[in-house]
Amino acid sequence: VPEHVWRINLDVPEEAQQNLSFGAADRWWEQTDLTKLILASNKLQSLSEDVQLLPALTMLDVHDNQLTSLPSALGQLENLQKLDVSHNKLRSLPEELLQLPRLRSLLVQHNELSQLPEGLGQLLTLEELDVSNNQLAAVPASFALLVNLVRLNLACNQLRELPADLSAMKSLRQLDCTKNYLETVPSKLATMASLEQLYLRKNKLRSLPEFPSCKLLKELHAGENQIEILNAENLKQLSSLCVLELRDNKIKAVPEEITVLQKLERLDLANNDISRLPYTLGNLPQLKFLALEGNPLRTIRRDLLQKGTQELLKYLRSKIQDDGPGPNEEPPVTAMTLPSQSKVNVHAITTLKLLEYSDKQAAEIPAAVFDAVGTNPVATVNFSKNQLREVPPRLVELKESVCDVSLAFNRISCISSELCLLHKLTHLDLRNNVLTALPEEMEALKRLHTINLAFNRFKVFPSVLYHLPALETILLSNNQVGSIDPVQLKGMDKLGTLDLQNNDLLQVPPELGNCENLRSLLLEGNPFRTPRAAVLAKGTAAVLEYLRSR
Repeated sequence: VPEHVWRINLDVPEEAQQNLSFGAADRWWEQTDLTKLILASNKLQSLSEDVQLLPALTMLDVHDNQLTSLPSALGQLENLQKLDVSHNKLRSLPEELLQLPRLRSLLVQHNELSQLPEGLGQLLTLEELDVSNNQLAAVPASFALLVNLVRLNLACNQLRELPADLSAMKSLRQLDCTKNYLETVPSKLATMASLEQLYLRKNKLRSLPEFPSCKLLKELHAGENQIEILNAENLKQLSSLCVLELRDNKIKAVPEEITVLQKLERLDLANNDISRLPYTLGNLPQLKFLALEGNPLRTIRRDLLQKGTQELLKYLRSKIQDDGPGPNEEPPVTAMTLPSQSKVNVHAITTLKLLEYSDKQAAEIPAAVFDAVGTNPVATVNFSKNQLREVPPRLVELKESVCDVSLAFNRISCISSELCLLHKLTHLDLRNNVLTALPEEMEALKRLHTINLAFNRFKVFPSVLYHLPALETILLSNNQVGSIDPVQLKGMDKLGTLDLQNNDLLQVPPELGNCENLRSLLLEGNPFRTPRAAVLAKGTAAVLEYLRSR
């Protein structure tokens, strides 16, 4: 650095020697001290201690040089607010640096630092600290004192853990820990109330950290780790999240609870082990970007993935509709509606023989609903789209007339004996519940010819179904059924439709080909190898013929 740069505040400028006029432009004695010095992208190997002759400096930028050390005189620059020494060859920082009382930004990325001064926490005014791309194996404990820090970049170092004390940084909005060796994130970090952006890409995390207090967290980048499970509880805490990036992990399933992320705009799940998706993803109102390529998805064709996010979301929404109509608007309560009728449509009971109490998110069916029936015969009951955890016991009162019952879209986990007494039942809709089994008492439903059990949690084909002779249609898609008994199925003379799409069938027994009454056999989205997709695409008759040939 030329000598006169350091002396610029002290020396009288040369032109002052000759020019003694008193024009406004020439009043050199009113010149202020130098405040900014930029020496970036040169070939400096050292900085002179003369830097102390520039006490008014607020900014010193020497990035992209060949500095191996810094002068201790830097500590005397009391007004310095920004110091950029990045992209040099520094092996250490001078202790004197810690005396700077007004330093707000310290940039030391891309150097050769293997440690930071223990007292770094003395820089209480620091708002931005970038130590990325060094060789740090640890950060000093005093870090916790940097309570005004807004941005901290620790990326591309050799950190194996983060100190829990980081949680004391109450102002921190952005934390970048990309490309280290982190296996966990301290749970105390969850209390960082101001955190908005967190980068954890390219580490060794096995699960997504929990962030109960990070109510403001907008971006979470955790791609290229070893995360296997997305915990529904963890997702519920991230209500402000706009960006969730989890590509290149080992995630197997996406929980339904992902829909609590109502502000999500970008979701990147590329290159994981996801085989099925909750269709409700399609309902995320702000989602503009969804990446799913590189997953073994059974339910979504590859060409659909290439059509872009909007088409994909449209498809997912259409599948929700297939599973049942969207939430219907409640009819407005008008002056013409009697109070009792606003809950129960008595007209529907008397003229349509329909008892309906659906889409109310109710935990139980109010007594008034059953009371309204009186002596009227009811043929159809619709209690779908509520929060029922059991079959309403009073259904039994309708056993002499009811033949069609829908309890779809509830939370029913087991079927009570009351349902088995409805001996006139022909249609039973139980889809989208949490059923794992059906009771043997259901054998009593001799007239049942259609049962819908899609989107439940059956791991085995419910054996009681084999004993219902009138069954014509069994809908059992989107469960986890692993096997079926073709011999018992052959005994079901009336069975015409069997939907086993998106289950876990590892093989299709060839004897199933003998069930010649089947007009519709749906097997797509199972992990078996044969019959191949080309055979399945030809339709039921071709599949049965293929199975018989085996």
